Amino acid sequence: MSNRLPFVFGILAVLVFLGFSSIFVVNARQQAIILRFGEIVDVKTEPGIYFKAPFSFFDADNVQMIENRVLRFDLDDIRVQVSGGKFYEVDAFIAYRISDPRVFRSAVSGSIEFAEQRLRTRLDAALRRAYGLRDFEAALSEERGVMMREVADQLRPDATSLGLQIVDVRIRRTDLTQEVSQQTFDRMKAERLAEAERLRARGNEAAQRIRARADREVVEIVAEAQKESEILRGEGDAERSAIYADAYMRDSGFFEFYRSMSAYGTALENSGTTMVLSPSSEFFRFFRDPDDNASAPAAPAVPQSGSGQ
Repeated sequence: MSNRLPFVFGILAVLVFLGFSSIFVVNARQQAIILRFGEIVDVKTEPGIYFKAPFSFFDADNVQMIENRVLRFDLDDIRVQVSGGKFYEVDAFIAYRISDPRVFRSAVSGSIEFAEQRLRTRLDAALRRAYGLRDFEAALSEERGVMMREVADQLRPDATSLGLQIVDVRIRRTDLTQEVSQQTFDRMKAERLAEAERLRARGNEAAQRIRARADREVVEIVAEAQKESEILRGEGDAERSAIYADAYMRDSGFFEFYRSMSAYGTALENSGTTMVLSPSSEFFRFFRDPDDNASAPAAPAVPQSGSGQ
């Protein structure tokens, strides 16, 4: 009996080994490709415990696990040219999943790294085509949504040939290159300076119009005032002449006496002027003629309207 124990343990060990070799587990994030001598014999996409032939060490049945999740591939700092000749730096990414494990195994041997290398080339080309069809401003406008759909549509046939499904394509960043940024800044600066000059010219034009209107109004107001003053002065001179004429008609002697007195007051006023006259001068005739001096106060009073001459 004791001689059979090693044999029994050996058989049990082989059975346990074969049991573990024939069982594999697929979780919710995986898919399993069952290969027999390098050929795909089955694909398991649902989670669970499955069995296979227990001879993987002879390359009989092998299980290759691949992802069943949505994967992301990023493509950064792609330099693309728009239709106007300027350049952008673009960051984008693809969200994809393995939709056909058989095709995926046949196309890239089930390697995500190889698949993403091929996606990189196709995404780069699709982005360049999408940007190349648009001008400088459109690439930064709401057209980005249309551009992303165009890129996704261009990628889908190539992705299907790899056993992949394109879930989404997103452009994360679109920036101007350094030289284009400087050119854009210079252009915007020139536009703002030109706008400032236009505003300044309009302001100067408006100021000149206002100044010319004000000058014209000043001239008109001064001219009107001068006109009214000349009219009033003429009316005053006419009224004064009428008063003088009336006074002369009433009493010519008194009028001459009044005019002489006014002349004395004007000539002898504190003006600092020295006058040398003969006592017998006509200017002093009322001072030497007592009859005239006596008769002057008896004359009727004449109202004074202005200075005598």
